[in-house]
Amino acid sequence: MKFLDEAKVYIKSGDGGGGSVSFRREKFIEFGGPDGGDGGRGGDVWVETVNGLNTLIDFRYQQHFKATIGTHGMGRNRTGANGSDVTLKVPVGTQIFEEDRETLICDLTVEGQRYCLAHGGNGGFGNAHFKTSTNQAPDWANPGLPGEEKTLWLRLKLIADAGLVGLPNAGKSTFLASVTRARPKIANYPFTTLHPNLGVATIDEREFILADIPGLIEGAHEGVGIGDRFLGHVERTRVLLHLVSAQEEKVGKAYKTVKHELEAYGNDLTDKPEIVALSQIDVLDEAELKKKSKELAKACGKTPFLISAVTGKGMTEVLRALRDVIVEENAEEKPAKVPKLRHRDMVVTDEDEADDQP
Repeated sequence: MKFLDEAKVYIKSGDGGGGSVSFRREKFIEFGGPDGGDGGRGGDVWVETVNGLNTLIDFRYQQHFKATIGTHGMGRNRTGANGSDVTLKVPVGTQIFEEDRETLICDLTVEGQRYCLAHGGNGGFGNAHFKTSTNQAPDWANPGLPGEEKTLWLRLKLIADAGLVGLPNAGKSTFLASVTRARPKIANYPFTTLHPNLGVATIDEREFILADIPGLIEGAHEGVGIGDRFLGHVERTRVLLHLVSAQEEKVGKAYKTVKHELEAYGNDLTDKPEIVALSQIDVLDEAELKKKSKELAKACGKTPFLISAVTGKGMTEVLRALRDVIVEENAEEKPAKVPKLRHRDMVVTDEDEADDQP
């Protein structure tokens, strides 16, 4: 399945049905009176997060979503049927923006979360609604209100516990393939990874999700190479694993290059806990390994892990370090509540309901 993390859609809620102008006329009933029913309400447009999706590829083949209109009212006080709703199924982590691509409407981070993007128009009143003691034969009715229509942008930010960053060919995909069941493409040339990959790592009977994004190069924030557009997929992570290849001639410079791109991107990525590892150490001898390890430690200000995905050296230690940070960060953050719908205009959580109890 092709990865797509941004899509443009057009939505339109249903128009309300018009009210009916009708009078009761039956044999042997001298004064029938008005009996025009109200129009039905137009359908809403909803967005809902579902399990099993990790891309917005479905919105490449369908960009227009329209709810049905409400049925017009009829005589004999018959109210028109409401229009059917339309629901956009999106993966967890999807953000909805206005057409300007900057105004955030909602951020869907929990499975089963729903949000109404466009409300359907109300149905119009039939002439029976306007009957009074002084106006017993109204001959008019209200038309239905029009629905809402708008163009929206959907942007996906994958939900992961840990993110892998580094230069191209730093060994990120190899690391992901060695500790998870993910099978990303691995080759000895830059930008083998063209889109993010996810995998579930297990250490000491505890699981966490790893996200591997395409490599960053100098000037990525200005669009050089693939650019930094995929950094959004590590914004939600608890910790970053910064891999620096031991094959780099200057490992300190390689570390600072990626660090500079993270700072240029912003969104508090540099404030996240960071674990630094010197990867692909199986290609170095002891003297060269010691030299590059010291150079990298000086650049990042901490002792880096020394790992090799091929031989397995240091892999357990770095996974445990990632796990410890994730557990600590999760303990500090209050667990999210799955939103519940009390009525169509208000979203509440389980905690809010508990506050309502006497």
